[in-house]
This record gives sequence, structure tokens and C-alpha cells, in this order.
Amino acid sequence: MVGLSEVATRALVRHIREKGVMRAAIAHGEAAQDPAALVEAARQSPDMSGWNLVSDVTTDEAYHWAGGSVPGWYPGATTAEAGPLVVAFDLGIKRNILRMMTDRGLRVRVVPAGTSAQEVLAMQPEGIFLSNGPGDPAAVTEVIHTVRDLLGEKPMFGICLGHQIMALALGGRTVKMRFGHRGGNQPVKNLLTGQVEISAHNHGFAVAEDSQLNGGEVTHINLNDRTIEGIRHPGLRAFSVQYHPEASPGPHDSLYLFDEFVQQVKGDHGPHA
Repeated sequence: MVGLSEVATRALVRHIREKGVMRAAIAHGEAAQDPAALVEAARQSPDMSGWNLVSDVTTDEAYHWAGGSVPGWYPGATTAEAGPLVVAFDLGIKRNILRMMTDRGLRVRVVPAGTSAQEVLAMQPEGIFLSNGPGDPAAVTEVIHTVRDLLGEKPMFGICLGHQIMALALGGRTVKMRFGHRGGNQPVKNLLTGQVEISAHNHGFAVAEDSQLNGGEVTHINLNDRTIEGIRHPGLRAFSVQYHPEASPGPHDSLYLFDEFVQQVKGDHGPHA
């Protein structure tokens, strides 16, 4: 664990607010006695822009996820051995996302980020999920191309990095934010219902406001800075959000998104699928 002492944290916050998010270095002991070396170390550290970190965090092999939430934690949670199959791309996936799907009776097969569209479709899923993850979304080119090939084949839901990749696959673009969104108290407006949801965020990139989504539409915006927080493409049965509806601990204002995904998946489940 790393801690800071004898630092004017308010001055640090003001500096970041003026200059934007930046690289930094923290040291202790002898290393802390050479500030110039620390500044140079920070300057030489990788810039997040253009950095594909998905390959570092994705699973090596596909696996079936069967774990659910602790009984009683989420009212109405059920599991089904023969429920519709969802293929989930692991871009750095959170376990609670998987629990939210199995809690609702879905079978989940988690696959590596490099899995091709043909391999996914060969599994005969009823839905496709794009997970959260680290790094610059525009650098994850292989997954963007795969998602472009899969759009319209089956209902698709994306969260965080998955949201950004879906937007890129639709023809949009992403930008590095001057200040990222962090924490569990971000107000997001659902433009479809007019309701405001308190949501959890952890991202430094966002879908650009001038993105051309080729038939897609913006469904959610952040009320602090008006950034895009959700999109959908009804014709392709695809939707995504930038924030984390599954946050554990909450807030849980947006858990309904998993219910909407299940409804789409079950609507596609059957001989016609």
C-alpha cells in the first residue's frame, strides 16, 4: 500500500483541474531524495493513449461461468442450467457482471478477447456481451473488427470499454478525457425515460460527442459534463453504457439494464435464432 504525507492535497487537486490528468511517480526512501529523477521517470512512463492493455488482462482460455450472487443479496436472483447462452468477451471482465447474468437465468461462456466472430457464432449463442477493461479503446483494433462483424447477428450489450468498442464498431470515435470519471456518485440522465440514475464510473476515455453511429443513438448523458454515457442501435439489437450498473457495492439504480438484455436474449431464443 502506498501513502502520501506532507502534501497539500488541495493544491494538488487544483493543479490537476488546471492541467488535466497526468502521469506521476511516487517514491520512498533513497529514491525520494532525487526529485529530478522522479520527474524523468514519470515522463518516461507509458502514456495511456494508444495503449492496448486488453491482451494483458484477458483470459487465456474460454470457460463456463456458473457462479451466482450470495443468496438473498439480489432479490429475484435465479439460475437456469438450460437458459439461453451468452458469449462474454473478457476485456478485463468483473465477476459481478457475470453474476448479474447468471442470476437472471443466462448461461455464460467467457472467451478471450482474440476470439473471432466465426468462433463465437459457432457456439450458437443467443446473446453477446462486451466487458469492461483497461487502456485506450481505439487501440483494441482486433476486437473492434470482430464486434463489427457480430453486430446484428445476436443481441449485444456492452459496459465501459465494451461500450466504447461498440461505438467504434458502429463508426464512432473515442477521446481521452481531460478528467476521467471516478467514483460511485455520478449523475446520469436516461434520455429515453427522463430519469436520473446515480452510477459508478472508472474510465479515462469517452465516446466523442460528434460520433457518427450509423443509425445508433445516444441514450444516456452525464449531467456533470454532458459526456455520452449510453448508446443503442435498435436495428442491430445492440446497446451499451459507459458506467457500471453492476457496481458492488452499488449504486444499483441501473440494474434494469441487465433485465433489458435478458429480455432481448430470450426474445431471440428459439428455433428462429
